[in-house]
Amino acid sequence: MINLSISKIKNQSILPGFGLSLGFTMLYISFLVILPLSMVFFHTVSMGWKDFWDTISEPRVIASYKLSFGASFAAAFINVIFGVLIAWVLVRYHFPGKRIVDGLVDLPFALPTAVAGIALTSLYTPNGWIGQFLGFKVAFTPIGIIIALTFIGLPFVVRMVQPVLQNIDQEMEEASASLGASRLHTFIKVIFPELLPAILTGFALAFSRALGEYGSVVFIAGNMPMRTEITPLLIMTELEQYDYAGATAIATVMLIFSFILLFVINLLQWWTNKKFVHN
Repeated sequence: MINLSISKIKNQSILPGFGLSLGFTMLYISFLVILPLSMVFFHTVSMGWKDFWDTISEPRVIASYKLSFGASFAAAFINVIFGVLIAWVLVRYHFPGKRIVDGLVDLPFALPTAVAGIALTSLYTPNGWIGQFLGFKVAFTPIGIIIALTFIGLPFVVRMVQPVLQNIDQEMEEASASLGASRLHTFIKVIFPELLPAILTGFALAFSRALGEYGSVVFIAGNMPMRTEITPLLIMTELEQYDYAGATAIATVMLIFSFILLFVINLLQWWTNKKFVHN
């Protein structure tokens, strides 16, 4: 059976040479992904269990974990709500300047993260264009961190949902409306099930991007230990002090939790795909 499957793959392959293509793919992934990640675990193992536990259980480190994961989750959740709304407007409506708005969605991809951080900080400081009109402090607080992470993660949700919306047959919506269903009921029963896998994928991408973000956050965060210090900044601090083992220990915990969360999200995505396909 295995030989037949491989032969089938070879016959259907567009690129010549299945073995060569697969070998190059595995070599490429090994050098860019597997080898760097394995070095993180290698440096961590060299420090011993007691030193590892003492490093990752420091109150300052625990506080950075809570802030990084909490702010990343909040930003990804906000992006899901507004990302779906933006994708809906771009797909279902025609208005002047639509191409410009569609292009602006990708701006966080092209804009250097440090520039984004400086721009957001200047806007939301107490004397900034936006911050001076707010009744509460945004810059140098967890709220500012969430805003920065929302800014850099929005395109992932929009670009995942947008093509799915374009491919949805509007005749299904018309049939639902003709049967007496309200707009809300049509969205929940007809449109949302089609969008859910793309929404989950966009959430996972936005969450992963926010979790490792450094440049756009370091300026607006204020970097106050136990309050606004994110984990990537703490890792950089350990590296600047030449504590490579401590930096890799903190990074290992981030890596493990990220793998677990992404596995859960991918499992949930697989379950929703299987459920709606069978239905």
